[in-house]
Amino acid sequence: MKVNINSVHFKTDRKLENFIERKIGKLSAIFDGVIGSEVTLRLANTESKDNKITEIRLQLRGNDLYAKKQSFTFEEATDTAIDALKKQLEKYKGRNKK
Repeated sequence: MKVNINSVHFKTDRKLENFIERKIGKLSAIFDGVIGSEVTLRLANTESKDNKITEIRLQLRGNDLYAKKQSFTFEEATDTAIDALKKQLEKYKGRNKK
């Protein structure tokens, strides 16, 4: 599965990219219909410290699933977005089994 990581106005380090790829890889293990994913990392224009935003679009055959989460770190935002996508995948799998 192809994982495309875009960072807006900054350069990600290899450690963060590996973390994201590993997490998204686990999603494709749950459901084999995952074609690819688009991950966008950006900083919100706020004074608060929880300004890291992770957006993940999971490409499936016929549909896309989407999650956007904001947190103190990109890793934490990615974790919560992945959890949201897991729930969406479970629902999607349940609907398409029938």
